[in-house]
Amino acid sequence: MSIHPSALVDPGACLDSTVEVGAYSIIGPHVKIGAGSKIGPHVVIEGHTTIGCDNTFFQFSSIGAAPQDKKYAGEVTRLEIGDRNVVREFCTFNLGTMQDKEVTRLGNDNWIMAYVHIAHDCQIGNNVTFANNAALAGHVQIGDWVVLGGFSNIHQFCQVGSHAMVGMSTSLTQDVPPFVMLNGNPASAHGINVEGLKRRGFSREQITAIRQAYKLLYKSGSTLEQAKLALDQEIAALESDLQAQVQSFRDFLDVATRGIVR
Repeated sequence: MSIHPSALVDPGACLDSTVEVGAYSIIGPHVKIGAGSKIGPHVVIEGHTTIGCDNTFFQFSSIGAAPQDKKYAGEVTRLEIGDRNVVREFCTFNLGTMQDKEVTRLGNDNWIMAYVHIAHDCQIGNNVTFANNAALAGHVQIGDWVVLGGFSNIHQFCQVGSHAMVGMSTSLTQDVPPFVMLNGNPASAHGINVEGLKRRGFSREQITAIRQAYKLLYKSGSTLEQAKLALDQEIAALESDLQAQVQSFRDFLDVATRGIVR
């Protein structure tokens, strides 16, 4: 291990032999860090935190601290971080709480910019991009490939579906279906994330089917229940190779708990 002499690594911590730890960083006794990960200077990693392989943490981040929840009474809860994540300066990721999943999770291949806050019990997928100062309250769920603009903030218990894009300075208090692009305060939908879908290899036919699903929900003037029925009919009429994306859009409407942004 390449550990700077000024770093404080508890003997109980479990670090792979290839981990690098920068100057004045502090690693607590219950921390596990996988191969190839790099911990910059002045980083604090504490709590029951497990970090996978090939992650990079820039300076001044606080990872695995106690939740900012008055109900938290020191119970053993966890933070789990996957592989190949980049975490920039001054980020704060908190442990989970007993009142929910007991764990905060961040998946793989995520790009987390400076000053991002991820609160207790958040569940975050893979390949997300969180721009500077994005803030997640407790219990938020974020799907794969989601983009959060700078200074956006998300109310507790909200869900954001895969491939959605939340604009800069947006205050989000309701759930966001997959593929939807939105911004504002209060937030409002502005179509689907076409450019993002193209970059990820979605075909023209897939994008057209998703756009039609969006229109049925947002442009038809239907109630939510009417839109669900229309989406079911659209899915049944689609070719089998186009159904999966529209089905994920439709299924989200059944699991949304805070109402959807419309």
